Amino acid sequence: MSYTALAIVGVALTVVLDWYLLRTRLLGRRLFWVSYAIVLSFQLVVNGILTGHRVVTYNPADVVGGATPTLFGSGRVIYAPIEDLLFGFALVGQTLAWWVWWGRREP
Repeated sequence: MSYTALAIVGVALTVVLDWYLLRTRLLGRRLFWVSYAIVLSFQLVVNGILTGHRVVTYNPADVVGGATPTLFGSGRVIYAPIEDLLFGFALVGQTLAWWVWWGRREP
């Protein structure tokens, strides 16, 4: 399975987990999106440095737009492949959903 497909599956799993399995419904809250905007800004800076300076490279077949980093376009946002942004969303969303779910179960 490609990195693109895995990233899309990760986002879908995050939505299903948040809304239907754990029922935390974080993705429907404004506070989540404000918090995520902060996380995303730092993700773009770090990912931009790593991919823009070619510390991290990608196989052209694995990411949308190929392996050549561009500031915008060709499947990239500030040098970050769109897959990295999707995967980052899945990681943050699932971490917070589990955190809230487990926090509700504490005695």
